[in-house]
Amino acid sequence: MKAGLTRTYMSMPQEMLEYTNAKPYLPLVYNISFLHSVVQERRRFGPIGWNIPYEFNFSDWYASILFCQNHLDSKERIAGVDWVCLRYIFSEVMYGGRVTDDYDKRLLTTFCSFWFTEDTLDESFTFYKGYPQLRYKNKEEYLEEIAKLPDFDDPFVLGLHPNANITYRTNFATDVLDTILSVQPKESGDSGGESRESVVTREVTEMLSKLPDEYNPHEIKARLKEMGALNSLNIFLRQEMDRMQRVIKLVKVTLKELLLAIEGIIIMNENLREALDAIYDAKVPFVWKRGSWESASLGFWYSELLTRNKQFHTWCYKGRPNSFWMSGFFNPQGFITAMKQEVARAHKGWALDAVYLENKVTRYYTPTVSSGPKEGVYVYGLYLDGCSWDRKQDRLVESIPKVIYTEMPMIHIFAINTTDPRPKDVYTCPVYKKPKRTDLNFITPLWIPCKFTADHWILRGIALLCDIK
Repeated sequence: MKAGLTRTYMSMPQEMLEYTNAKPYLPLVYNISFLHSVVQERRRFGPIGWNIPYEFNFSDWYASILFCQNHLDSKERIAGVDWVCLRYIFSEVMYGGRVTDDYDKRLLTTFCSFWFTEDTLDESFTFYKGYPQLRYKNKEEYLEEIAKLPDFDDPFVLGLHPNANITYRTNFATDVLDTILSVQPKESGDSGGESRESVVTREVTEMLSKLPDEYNPHEIKARLKEMGALNSLNIFLRQEMDRMQRVIKLVKVTLKELLLAIEGIIIMNENLREALDAIYDAKVPFVWKRGSWESASLGFWYSELLTRNKQFHTWCYKGRPNSFWMSGFFNPQGFITAMKQEVARAHKGWALDAVYLENKVTRYYTPTVSSGPKEGVYVYGLYLDGCSWDRKQDRLVESIPKVIYTEMPMIHIFAINTTDPRPKDVYTCPVYKKPKRTDLNFITPLWIPCKFTADHWILRGIALLCDIK
């Protein structure tokens, strides 16, 4: 923050500060400058800062200042500032014009709602402890006061919990190590140690021994017919099993061909060479990742394959489970939609487009429950990113120091046919498949009881993740 504000005021001409004597002008200039530094600083924290790392730059700040000047000129004969107008312009046009993610837009709107109000004109206003409001006529005075700001910012200034620093440093170290690994020589050396081919052969043989058998399509068709082939969730199961079948076939073919290529029986093509290098580095081969899901390492990916397959096999051959591992679906959005269809069909007169999603956090912490819900589904395997869960009060609370992720209890997701407003003490929490919070990974929002206001958790960047690896 100190460097960002210094850079902003160093590039600011003195004439800009002397533009008008209107009382709100100087505080507004500083508020805009503070917002400009905050939105830039949050980018280094990754998805918990911004879902998408937007390139906010000097032109956004300058256009905001010009609009502020024009706005105050137009308000000379009118007492006060139109704060609603300013908040809208900054959050939806000047800075918001770059924002493409709905939850990032929500974050920007929340910042503006805090820092562009009548209260910010008060001389005692502070953005955070040690970060006061400044109002001077000379640029040098600003630079002197900014130089007194802390050299190392508390993440609270940016709306984040201190655990965000751990996430930032972990991601940075991971990127550095991945870069080092990518430039290592790929060919076997003469050091006398075990060759790359021998290591990969051993790994491939072990994976082949654990790889599940392919599904028998005739058996699956017969089982689904017994369970109700036209049931929405059974249709979803058939689609998921088809995709898992393709993944199992792809893995089996790749592993067998890789063994033959290492033995010299077939030619080592580009895909097999990439798979050999990836397996040696404990990474997921690109050809597998393209047709399945992302994972931090090959071990995590292969374990997930086995667990996903187990869930589908149990569901198909032993009947519908009482709870579902949501992380194990290729298309969790389709799972939610199938559940809504099932509930809508169970109630005469309910139209699917009039059915709304609802949820309730249970107190079950194990995936094993004696029975499923009367309507809807129990899901587990979700993790909170950015905060913790109070088991006694059943609500969101601040993160435990050095604990990055917190496992959520089982959640009951169901559908209702009402338009009643939701309670105010809940936070609309987005759910993502992976830590990368992109539209491709977004599943659905859930409504979670919380301590403090929803705006507090918006600034913290809270989300539910299906996979934290």
